[in-house]
Amino acid sequence: MKTILLKFAGPLQSWGTSSHFETRHTDFYPSKSAVIGLLAASLGYRRDEDEKIQKLNELDFAVRVDQQGNLLRDFHVAQKYTEKGKFDRNYVTNRYYLEDAVFVVALSHTDDSFIDIIKGALKNPYFQPFMGRRALPITADFILGETDVNPLESLKSLKWQASLWFMKKSHDKDAISLEVYLDSQLVNKDVYQLRQDYVRSFSQKGRRFGFRYEVRELISVQNPHYLNKNTEHNIFESIGD
Repeated sequence: MKTILLKFAGPLQSWGTSSHFETRHTDFYPSKSAVIGLLAASLGYRRDEDEKIQKLNELDFAVRVDQQGNLLRDFHVAQKYTEKGKFDRNYVTNRYYLEDAVFVVALSHTDDSFIDIIKGALKNPYFQPFMGRRALPITADFILGETDVNPLESLKSLKWQASLWFMKKSHDKDAISLEVYLDSQLVNKDVYQLRQDYVRSFSQKGRRFGFRYEVRELISVQNPHYLNKNTEHNIFESIGD
């Protein structure tokens, strides 16, 4: 089994699964459908190639929250014009983003050759991949590498990927607990949630999504910037009697 590890980091990200009209929300971590969209773009799939895109749903998916980030609202007042160029009305739009967040996505499949094709496409994408919106391109360290274990085990063994300043905020902790959200079939757990990010079609004539089962796990990673304040040193020993 091959697993690809991808890092999503940058000033802004947006991962909406329930946005409508003038309000564009974001989820608090990447959706599987958004990652499938990124893969489809890298592979050169067109929006109406439903069969090719739906095959990407077969990938095993897990995402680790290394740095949660902050919710940011971008407020717009836009103008609408008629087809003849005449002013119609003003309207307000609200777009939400995650600011300074870091996530690690793990993807695997029973067919290693399929993973090799995806990896090649990510290194040489046909269309520009981005993090939820076209204005948010991926970073240079997007591809972290490849493992030969399943997505959850891959994330358990991966070092903490948060920003340096964020790690140093937790300098008094030698280990950090991170949330992982993954396909329910990857773990034996009775508690799960439904998330509407199973891709049926990206067609502009009508995007359609189904539900998938998702579970939440907590894993522990070491903090490389832990400062051990416990010491047996006694300053008075240097003074003498």
